Amino acid sequence: MPTHAPTMRAVVQSRYGAPEDVLTISTTPRPEPEPGQVLVRMRASSVNTPDWLTVTGVPYVLRLKSGLRGPGTPVRGSDVAGVVEAVGEGVTALAPGDEVFGSLWNGNLAVKHGAFAEYTVAPASAFVPKPAGVTFEEAAASVMSGLTALTAMRDVGGVGEGTRVLINGASGGVGTFAVQIAKHLGGHVTAVCGPKNTDFVRSLGADDTIDYTATDFTRGSGKYDVILDNVLNHPPSRTAKALAPGGRLLPNSVGDTGNAVLAGLPRIARASLIGMGRTDVRPVHTGMGRDHLAAVAELLGTGAVKAVVDGVYPLDETPAAVARMLTHRARGNVVITM
Repeated sequence: MPTHAPTMRAVVQSRYGAPEDVLTISTTPRPEPEPGQVLVRMRASSVNTPDWLTVTGVPYVLRLKSGLRGPGTPVRGSDVAGVVEAVGEGVTALAPGDEVFGSLWNGNLAVKHGAFAEYTVAPASAFVPKPAGVTFEEAAASVMSGLTALTAMRDVGGVGEGTRVLINGASGGVGTFAVQIAKHLGGHVTAVCGPKNTDFVRSLGADDTIDYTATDFTRGSGKYDVILDNVLNHPPSRTAKALAPGGRLLPNSVGDTGNAVLAGLPRIARASLIGMGRTDVRPVHTGMGRDHLAAVAELLGTGAVKAVVDGVYPLDETPAAVARMLTHRARGNVVITM
């Protein structure tokens, strides 16, 4: 009798548009691990800026990378939390049954195998063991957001004891992790957010808060050693005025709350240009090495940081999860479960 190749359910996209119009649940072939790879049975993923950018196809210039008429790969999602189902030849660090989390992201808007599916496959080096006591939902919410915040605060910002840190967009996915990591590293943290989130970001460790609807931090008297700008809602030359002498401006090139991206991308470029002068501008690119993943795992495992989950959606409701991110009002991360 003929054997049938294994299949799975996945969220598939063939064209650009609104999430509810272009994302559909389909039965697709299940990927199989090649040498050096592992097959993961997905338990949870989360929605990030590259996901909704690729769903909408806006700004249009990004289609040069993801595909002109539609995305080059049909399944979105890069954050992985799940259980190893099978391993390819040569894999010894992981075994079937291991609970892992990690990332498929490689800087490409169209990852080869997406995470909004029942299974995904990637090199074994893309994953680390999930800490005991951390749920799959929390682990999934900690991948891109946690890695970006860690890179920004530890590696790029060099935050240490007494560093004055301002985080613009402190209640979003990257922002909530950045507040906690900066505080863990010894920084004095000022969080910029809306009035509904001021008490919340204080509960994460922020020393001071600024309600952006009432106060423009770029016109205040406060001076900061590190500014992480997740929102890009001010011209970078104005944001830089809030820096102390020798301070560092960190525009988040991955994005957090996702202010108008059409404006955001040019502002990152302008921020880089002012960095050619007296301002130290260092755009943040997410560190995806296994050592970064291990560091995030340790922070989660020890309780030094916790993932903030805005909402949990089943796989069938992925369009609603992406739409929630498109409101740019999510507190923390939006999670999809399988």
